[in-house]
Amino acid sequence: MPGSILGTAVRRVEDPELIRGRATYVDNIVPAGALHLVFVRSPLAHALVENVDVAKARAAPGVVAVLTATDLADVPDHRPAMVLNDACARPLLARGKVRFVGDMVAAVVATTRADAVDAAELVEVDYDPLPPVVDPEAALDADAPLQFEELGSNLASGVRDPDDVRPLDGADVVVRARMVNQRLAVAPMEGNAVTATPGAPDEAHDMTVHVSTQMPHGLRAQVAAQWGWELERVRVVAPHVGGGFGGKAGLAPEHAVVIETARRLGRVVTWTETRSENLTAMPHGRGQVQYGELGLRRDGTIVGLRARVVGDAGAYAGFGGALALGPTRNMAQGVYRIPTIAYDAAAVLTTTTPMGAFRGAGRPEAAAMLERLMDLAADELTIDPAELRRRNFLAPEDFPLTTATGSLYDSGDYAKALDKALELAGYDDLRAEQARRRERNERVVLGIGLAVYVEVTAGGAAQEYGKVTVDDGGATVAVGTSAHGQGHATSFAMIVADRLGIPMERVRFVQSDTAVVPHGGGTGGSRSLQLAGSSVLVAADAVLERAREVVASVFEAAPDDVVVTDSGGLGIAGVPGRELTWREVAAAAHEQGVPLAEARDESQPGATYPFGAHVSVVEVDLDTGRVVPVRHVAVDDCGRVLNPTLVAGQQHGGLAQGISQALWEGFSYDEDGNPTTGSFAAYLLPTAVEVPTYEAASTETPTPYNPLGAKGIGEAATVGSTPAVQNAVVDALRPLGVRHLDMPLTPERVWRAVRDAEAGVVADPWREPPSFFATLPVRGTAVDPEAASVDI
Repeated sequence: MPGSILGTAVRRVEDPELIRGRATYVDNIVPAGALHLVFVRSPLAHALVENVDVAKARAAPGVVAVLTATDLADVPDHRPAMVLNDACARPLLARGKVRFVGDMVAAVVATTRADAVDAAELVEVDYDPLPPVVDPEAALDADAPLQFEELGSNLASGVRDPDDVRPLDGADVVVRARMVNQRLAVAPMEGNAVTATPGAPDEAHDMTVHVSTQMPHGLRAQVAAQWGWELERVRVVAPHVGGGFGGKAGLAPEHAVVIETARRLGRVVTWTETRSENLTAMPHGRGQVQYGELGLRRDGTIVGLRARVVGDAGAYAGFGGALALGPTRNMAQGVYRIPTIAYDAAAVLTTTTPMGAFRGAGRPEAAAMLERLMDLAADELTIDPAELRRRNFLAPEDFPLTTATGSLYDSGDYAKALDKALELAGYDDLRAEQARRRERNERVVLGIGLAVYVEVTAGGAAQEYGKVTVDDGGATVAVGTSAHGQGHATSFAMIVADRLGIPMERVRFVQSDTAVVPHGGGTGGSRSLQLAGSSVLVAADAVLERAREVVASVFEAAPDDVVVTDSGGLGIAGVPGRELTWREVAAAAHEQGVPLAEARDESQPGATYPFGAHVSVVEVDLDTGRVVPVRHVAVDDCGRVLNPTLVAGQQHGGLAQGISQALWEGFSYDEDGNPTTGSFAAYLLPTAVEVPTYEAASTETPTPYNPLGAKGIGEAATVGSTPAVQNAVVDALRPLGVRHLDMPLTPERVWRAVRDAEAGVVADPWREPPSFFATLPVRGTAVDPEAASVDI
């Protein structure tokens, strides 16, 4: 049998189509004659809608229809795939009230996009402004304006640990900080886009939806439920997707309006999001205020962690607020031996864009909190940050291990990743260079930051579909995942080529069409290779066994003697010339009535937990506050590496986003709830000029949970990079007495901290948490909203 290609750097097979301009993004394949929809969105963050006058718009050239909430009164409210609080369901178009800048008030449908845009400007809306509330902590003040008056509060959900959980008892030292993990825009290259095509009564589908989504089958289920259609009567197709990062998971309310409009008019209707719409209306990510307290003994041993976290849910209880209650809590222990954890969390409504998932979805927030506390502790105890971490690592022999918050870690070797990262970075030399600069009182100082993390992948995903079919000398792979840049076609073709010997260029790839792939979980939570890859592997092996029976019958040999040959066929071991090509095998199988196809839904016993260690090196100009990332070393462990090129690609993308959060990105509002970063002129995304050259490497600690030994890699570098960079900047300013700075670490924020510190004013990173935490329901009680209303 030829040597395995798994673990080798195989070039991506999906790129030529994209490079040659043959991509099929939704807006590229809109059929002729489609109607174009444009939304009228609220310019106010919070207001009563007294009247919506659409008469002028309906009379405008090219206009076919204009819809308001009154027109959609018989359509159920929007409930996302992950529900934080069902009482905060969102009307498809604002009914009686708008709750954030960008809330949809009307939809204009015309024969051209230009006509729809012009007519939308003619819609006259009478708003009666209400007070906004942008700050999630202020939103729980007794006199805060309410998003949903019937709730009596802006608390969408919350829970606390019992008072008898006392994690700081017995600590010699307690370090404390209030940390803000700022709100981010997802900002994929391609925004939302959807085309809805109603079917005729004699057609197979009542509705066909081409949509830029990460989860076609999940979206199909939501569409069927929303309109009461049979599941098989709805077809969802995700063509090429220009990035998702969590922002394209599930049915968006805009999708629902387009589908309902197409259903009513009996015509094809399409909508493509503008960039300003994307920045202000696609659910945002992150958005937590964290009060963290870490107790330690004098020798650096961790005693316990107390965390109180406010999750900004935005308007309509966006499920991103629930990440504070679920994934951030679940991963609060990180890579360390922490005997006791007390964790309270509240998800809070604000008059801002609804919150959702963004690359990592709760896990980067946990790592950022814990890794900042570890650096504060290292400073307090005068222990090197690397050494303090090493003293508290969970050991490889501890696994499998259930953490204090109930997560079941499968495997890990955290010291190995840290040691490799420190070696690649030349840690001791960096510290020596830092000391020399400090001795010379240089104004451009060096900062060195560490972060060691663990995250969860394939959480809550029991299984995934994969099918392998051999015919005409090639193979077809169909999977229930949905790639949008990760390299699935390459990964799954590698598995088939490795098991069957069929060249990768003769392996066809099928995904993201619910009429062709019967079911699947889509792509999210870094689940694809470990679940769908395992299904493809097992299916390929099943096909191979049948093919061996076929060849054995042809040559009157034992099936055990049939092997994959170097030439890519099947032959008899040790007998030259007795060999069939796969085309001949397929023909023989057809004659014998043996199907060379197998579909599998492989599962694994639980989530997997990738991990890694990052070292960030920055230069900080004390006179201007400018931070320049000089180097970034990332050692990420995603279990067995199938293709190093794909892993490096995921690392590079994650690093760009993680470093960017630390230094540049942040979505903000003024006190009236108006976005102040609603364009790329103000919302700062880095280019290749701003980010350093990455030094990405891997260690391999296979999981026992699947036959590939693979864990996820899609979000890992984002989890590890942000706290490493934040720690590096604070480390650069440590001689001035600066102990903590919130992100993004903009020149102004850094300059102000330097100015104040040199004037003898250093901010205390701690302040007492708001009193509302004490009023939250206790975890595990009958009124625990985490158990009742949060599905994450």
